[in-house]
Amino acid sequence: MRAIPLTVTALAAALLLTACNDSGGGKNGKSSSACEIGGVSVQIGSASVAPKAGDTGEVPVSITNQSAPCTLDHFPSASLKTGGADVDVPVQQGAKAQKLKLAKGDSATFTISYVRGKEGDKSGLAAKTVKIALPGSESTRSFPWSYGPVAAKGSSNTPDASVSAFQQVGD
Repeated sequence: MRAIPLTVTALAAALLLTACNDSGGGKNGKSSSACEIGGVSVQIGSASVAPKAGDTGEVPVSITNQSAPCTLDHFPSASLKTGGADVDVPVQQGAKAQKLKLAKGDSATFTISYVRGKEGDKSGLAAKTVKIALPGSESTRSFPWSYGPVAAKGSSNTPDASVSAFQQVGD
């Protein structure tokens, strides 16, 4: 009679050991991969446009996962296209990236803050488009930049702009 309880106990222990592995969480023991631009919808929301040179504006960018669960692990990337050159927008000073897991339908947002430059000023950036990339992916998506020229920091070609960390939207 003791053979049955030992057999059941051994079977339960074997099942528990089989369920444990070192490959992370997620379905089938696989951790979610980096979010890809092609698997998410990206929208630029209603901006708080800087009305005149020297004013600060903010452009919110929303990302909604349209495919399998994925992870945003670092900062988004944004670059401004000024005719022929792409100029990277630096990460907001003091910002801390957080790792966000997005299930299908989940959303995250980040903000591009900028200081408006003077029209025709050679030291500013006459941006025509903004190119967005997600961390861990080289794919990009471009959007028209209709918020005016972007001021440069000092005498450098660095835009007086920054990208914030991702924030989870909703619960």
